[in-house]
Amino acid sequence: MTGVLPVALEDATKVVEALLLAGKEYVCVMRLHSSVSEDQVKAVLDEFHGVIYQRPPLRASVKRRLRTRKIYYLDFLEMEERNVLFKVGCEAGTYIRKLCYDLGEALGCGAHMRELRRTRAGPFVENNGLVTLHDVSYLFAQWQETKEESLLRKFIYPMEKALELLPKIYIRDSAVDALCHGAHLAAPGILSLDKEIKPKNVVAIFTQKGEAVALAKTQASTEEILKMDHGLVTKTQRVLMPRGIYPRMWRSSS
Repeated sequence: MTGVLPVALEDATKVVEALLLAGKEYVCVMRLHSSVSEDQVKAVLDEFHGVIYQRPPLRASVKRRLRTRKIYYLDFLEMEERNVLFKVGCEAGTYIRKLCYDLGEALGCGAHMRELRRTRAGPFVENNGLVTLHDVSYLFAQWQETKEESLLRKFIYPMEKALELLPKIYIRDSAVDALCHGAHLAAPGILSLDKEIKPKNVVAIFTQKGEAVALAKTQASTEEILKMDHGLVTKTQRVLMPRGIYPRMWRSSS
C-alpha cells in the first residue's frame, strides 16, 4: 500500500483520534479470477454504494465481528483484461481488501486486491501538500542550514489542519482555560457553532482566533444548543491546548 499517511508530532498526537474517525479515499487495482464484462463490473460497483456489511479479514488488528461501514462513492475508472481500477471513498475502518473479495463474490468470479493507494485521509489529500520522506529529509537539512521556518511549513502543519472536517464550536475567551483544565462546555461559553451538529457528535472546540482547544462530544443538536441559555452542551474528551495560554477566569469548587 502507498499514499497519504498523516504523522502527528509532539502534542499534535492528541488529534490522531480525529484522524482515525475521518473518511478515507483509495484508488485500488482489483484482480478478477475469471473474465467478466465491463458492464457487469460497473453494475456490481453500483450495488455497493451506501451502507455495507463487513467482517474484518483474518489478518486484522480488530475483532472479526460483523459490522456496517458506509461507502460514499465507488467509481469505476478503467479495466484491462481482468484488472479493474476503481476509486472508493469510505468511512474509516473500511477494509478495501475485504471489499474486493465481496465484489468478486457478487460478480460470481472471485477477486482479490492487487494494489492499493490511499489518496485522502480526512483533510489530507494526495495532490495538496503531500511530501515523501526524501522531501522531508531534504527540507529539514535545508532548515538546519538556513533556519528559515518556511521550509518546515512545507511539511509540518498546525494541528488545526487535522480538524478541518470536524464540526466546530467557537467559544468565548473566558471559557478557554476552564476547558484546558478538563471542564465541560456550558451554553453561556458559546459564541457560534456549525450547522447540523447532532447529539453525540465528536466536535472540535476553537477559540475566536481559530486555535484548537479540545475535542468533545455533543449533548444536543445545533437547534437545541441555539435555544439554550444554560446547561452542558459538550463533554470534553481530549484537551488540545496547554493550560495557561488564556487567563484563568473561573473559580474552582474549593
